[in-house]
Order: sequence, then structure tokens, then C-alpha cells
Amino acid sequence: MSNLRDSVGAGSDRVADAPSNTFVYRALPRAAWPYAQLARWDRPIGWQLLLWPCWWSAALAPQAIAPTAVHTGLPNPWHLVLFLIGAIAMRGAGCTYNDLVDEEIDARVARTRSRPLPSGRVTRRSAKVFLVAQALVGLAVLVQFNLFAILLGMASLGVVAVYPFLKRVTDWPQLGLGFAFSWGALMGWAAFWGELSGSALALYAGSILWTVGYDTIYAHQDKEDDALVGVRSTARLFGSRTRGALVLLYGATLALFALAFLVAGSGAANAGPSWPAYAGLLVGAAQMGWQIRKLSIDDPDQCLKLFKSNGVFGWIVFLGLVFSALWSLSFPVRP
Repeated sequence: MSNLRDSVGAGSDRVADAPSNTFVYRALPRAAWPYAQLARWDRPIGWQLLLWPCWWSAALAPQAIAPTAVHTGLPNPWHLVLFLIGAIAMRGAGCTYNDLVDEEIDARVARTRSRPLPSGRVTRRSAKVFLVAQALVGLAVLVQFNLFAILLGMASLGVVAVYPFLKRVTDWPQLGLGFAFSWGALMGWAAFWGELSGSALALYAGSILWTVGYDTIYAHQDKEDDALVGVRSTARLFGSRTRGALVLLYGATLALFALAFLVAGSGAANAGPSWPAYAGLLVGAAQMGWQIRKLSIDDPDQCLKLFKSNGVFGWIVFLGLVFSALWSLSFPVRP
């Protein structure tokens, strides 16, 4: 990544902290590049991390009912598609909003000064229009769900609006990101049930701690620049104690996910995830352990690699839930 930073000049159409060989530069016209960069389409890991709590919740919610030939316990494919579109749109809108708020800070940080707004390739007015367009796509997705889910989704906007300002006033901006990025853990359950439960709340809490963990790793890339411009973060707060903090954060994440699975099986339907879901958590624990062992907080390239590896963790948990539903359908528990 350092070589890429060095190769990006002030007049370049590329961004220093993003890969230069993605579909954005191959498939989109040059005029669209700055907007794709505002939405971070060239960095899909962001919308993937936003998507995973949605998909986990959408996969967990049906398993609170015992499977039958009619009710498979598998996630609703239409809901998965809607969450996918919504995650891309709302992550893009969130990044655009964040860049509007942080334009002056981004201009003072080496990794971000080549972004479209501080580099002058997009005007603030154009960025605001683009923000509204993405938000309308998110709204079009949201209204496909039930009324409770619609209202719940709208409530998330308050958290999103506050997040960019947290780094100025607290050492815990990653916690604010966790509240925003984990909202899908509530949405998947609400879309299926039209209400929330303890299971959804436990999944949400675990997702928040997971987000704090992976974004702490990400923030170590910027800690020197952040110190110069007065930006606060858990990376700066934890410092050399980051490994120990990650053990606590990731350990609590797994414990809360296991609790969410158990609570989902404690209702009158006497259902809940079967052993593959818990096996997925064990594999996920191994992946988290690998992140902690490999972490070198003074190696930005490795921090970025470990941050991105959380997309793999997302797949592990999701597939564990899918295989759980398939197992329960094939081998139902007899009363």
C-alpha cells in the first residue's frame, strides 16, 4: 500500500488508500470514478462488513421455529437480496456523508488527502446530490419490509448521523461505528418476525464488539496522522495493549453470538440452531485467534489485511447457520 500511496499524485484520478485494479477503473467511465470512490465501491469490504449482521440475523430468525417441509428454517432469499442492495447503498451514503463532514481532516492526512472532496475532484454540492441518490435507493429497499422493520431502519439514521463527530470528542469512535454497522443484526430479525427479541439483541451486542475489534485493527494504519490532527480512536487508546483488548472484544463477541443462538431455541417452538451453527463459531474463533496472533500494530499493510479477513469470519458464521438449518430439516428433533 505504501507504494501505491507514493504513486498517487495530487492530480491523479486514483485514491491513495484504495486498490487501483478494481472494476471501478475497468468498467466505469472516468467521470464516474470520483463518485465510486466517494461510495467506496472500489473497497467492497466495507459493505460486506455492514451486510454480515443483516445476513446472520436473517439466517438465525427462521430457526426459532422448528423446521417442516413448508418452513425450512433457511433465510428468505428475497430478504438476502434486499439486504445486499441496501448494504451497498447505505454504506456508500454513509461514506459520502462521512467525507463531507471530514473534508478538512482528510486534507491533512496523507492516506486520505487524495479522496475526491479534499482533492477537489468533486464539489460539496455534487457530493450531497450523490448522497441523497444513494439514500433513496436505501429507502426503496427499506419499504419492502414490514412496518416495524421500516421504522427500525429509519431509527438507525440517528446513529449514522452522529458517528463522524465521535472521533473529535471520544477515544471510542469505533463503538459508535459498531452501533451503526451492526444495526442489521436487528433488521434481519425484525424483517422476519415484525418485532425484536433477546436473541436479536444479543446478536446486535456481539456484532458491536466485533466491529470495535476489527475497526481498531484498521485504525492502527492512521494512528500517527491521527495524533497529529487530534483524531481519537481505540487504536490510540489501546496502543501496545491492542492484542489483549482484541482477546476480550472477540471473546465477548463469540459468547454473545452463542447466547443469541441459545435464546433463539428457548421459545415455545423448542427449535433454535443445531450443532453446525456452534461449530461455525468454533471455526470463527480460530480465525479470530489467527488475527490476534498475526497482528503487528506498526505494520499498516498487515493491519489492512487482517481487517479485510473479517469478511471470511462473516462467511464462517453465516454458513454455520445455513448448514444448521439444513441439518435440522434433514434430521428433525422428535418430541
